Amino acid sequence: MFRIIKMRKLTHSEIFFERKKPEEMDKFKRNPVYTLCDNIRSIYNVGSIFRTSDAAFISKLYLTGYTPYPPRKEIEKVALGSTATVPWQYFKDPLDVITMLKSENIKIAVLEITDKKNLIWNVNRNDFPLCIVIGNEITGVSKEIIDKADTSFEIPMLGMKQSLNVAVAYGIAVYEMVKVLQKA
Repeated sequence: MFRIIKMRKLTHSEIFFERKKPEEMDKFKRNPVYTLCDNIRSIYNVGSIFRTSDAAFISKLYLTGYTPYPPRKEIEKVALGSTATVPWQYFKDPLDVITMLKSENIKIAVLEITDKKNLIWNVNRNDFPLCIVIGNEITGVSKEIIDKADTSFEIPMLGMKQSLNVAVAYGIAVYEMVKVLQKA
């Protein structure tokens, strides 16, 4: 039996008061999470990934291959200004990003179904700093990146489908990471 609790939705001004301001973003320590987008084809998925990256306060977003990148009005339509609040960079070759991150002792984890069967719920504090790699909507993360990865994480699929939309999967994965980091 549920107990009914009275509540009200916060107003936009109440929510705004609690949020970081764009001019103050550099004063806060970002989560030690990096994201690499490997050939994302949908410009709207990229906008959603930007918005989720802002919400999770990640350290940096890397867009690679043929992933669309700002400035694009279609990205902004979904990102709602987060292209200005998320540090990001475009690289043609994702392997250049991986080499750079590994030289900085940042672990590489692909969000992909692999033979290692490591569920996202297994992420722990010792995994950070970490770069989560998300892949193409049809083909997933490339074999070349998987070969360079330190680990993989998978979201359990309990129904008939074998995957989620890349932006949705990223949201689930990055917030599982934030949950672990917030407990520290």
